[in-house]
Amino acid sequence: MASRFLAGLFAPVTEEVTAFDLPVTGRIPPELNGRYLRNGPNAMGLEDPDSYHWFLGKGMVHGIRLRDGRAEWYRNRWIRSESVANTLGEKWSGGPVFADMDWAPNNNVIEHAGRTITLAEGGARPYEMSYDLGTLGPCDFGGLPGGYTAHPKRDPRTGELHAVSYFHGWNHVQHIVLDRGGHIARTVNVPVSDGPMMHDFALTERYVVIYDLSITFSADLAVNGARLPYAWNDAHPSRIGLLPRDGGADEVRWFDVEPCWVFHTLNAYDDAAGRVVVEVARYPWMLDQGRLDEIPPTVLDRWTIDPAAGTLRQDVIDDRSQEYPRVDERVVSLPHRYSYTVVGEDIFGAKVGEVMLKRDARTETTETRLFPRGSGVGEAVFVPTRADSAEDDGYLMTIVFDPERGAADLLLLSARDFTGPPVAAVHLPAKVPLGFHGSWIPDPEDHR
Repeated sequence: MASRFLAGLFAPVTEEVTAFDLPVTGRIPPELNGRYLRNGPNAMGLEDPDSYHWFLGKGMVHGIRLRDGRAEWYRNRWIRSESVANTLGEKWSGGPVFADMDWAPNNNVIEHAGRTITLAEGGARPYEMSYDLGTLGPCDFGGLPGGYTAHPKRDPRTGELHAVSYFHGWNHVQHIVLDRGGHIARTVNVPVSDGPMMHDFALTERYVVIYDLSITFSADLAVNGARLPYAWNDAHPSRIGLLPRDGGADEVRWFDVEPCWVFHTLNAYDDAAGRVVVEVARYPWMLDQGRLDEIPPTVLDRWTIDPAAGTLRQDVIDDRSQEYPRVDERVVSLPHRYSYTVVGEDIFGAKVGEVMLKRDARTETTETRLFPRGSGVGEAVFVPTRADSAEDDGYLMTIVFDPERGAADLLLLSARDFTGPPVAAVHLPAKVPLGFHGSWIPDPEDHR
């Protein structure tokens, strides 16, 4: 039986497309000058159709450039790792891979220090792309000791980019800080046992929050050829580490938490009482015996860690199964008011993306936006109207599938009028398979 990840909303596209002057319904705000980029897996036709899994597809970036109220172009491009370049009959760019782990990153795409960077994890290096999504090659930021992470966090005050990287061959994980210029400013190796997987972490003004949870490297799976050799490990307790932002590994404090798994952080911050507040989409388990075909529902959790008392308290904020949490990037590591998540009956299945939630942490209320069945709506990226605008004074960008056209739209929603009509819909010329994460990257002055 062919994998469900090769059909329906997951089905890969087979061609790279370039289109200009895209049709738009509504009005694109003229202040939006830049690119919306979204990364995700896209099989190339060589995979085993019975065992293929969404997590393991080759990375493809989809991009839409907006300028002066127009949708100037759409492009989709595979990231040319060596294997992808060879499959396409092209010459690989070459570059600094780590531990022979050359991988077309399929998880995220960001900008830092003027560079467009695509991200994976587990020891794989990022790949850099050009403005128009050509592949420039692997990126080690001038000296990464290993790989990088799928989910770096930018400090909105300093412009530094923080990461926590892992690799199964290490007896530690690594906190990495890139300065505003994209240079490695600091690395700290934090000892851990069993080779835990760390897809995400959290950042506050005082701490790097490390998730040492109950999924670890499995040598048995690796020997048997598993492409993702990690599995749930009852013998590896879940714990949360607080690494002082300027501290060493010997200053990390660990706090036990109920066994769980976290793909994604909503946000974290230090509260007025000196506690660390972390909000996450929490799974009760994941990768049982390494299996990727069973994924339990999530809850939205709040962990309140009191370093003075040595305690961690867990509270469920919302028991609806939700994923892809986002906040305004300007409040990452700071107290937030608004957040956005996507709800689905099976968050990694065909019913992904029929509901989006906007939560107001101050009033403890939630607004619900419904989408047509089969929309496959992705995560919401918040874009402020101005650099100094209020936290929800802006737009939410997300890609949805239009069943009538058989192609995708980039929707622009008003964050304040969350349930109202879209501000604009940019009609793309192709389908965009369900994917993972993306960014709004404002144009530098010389591109406007």
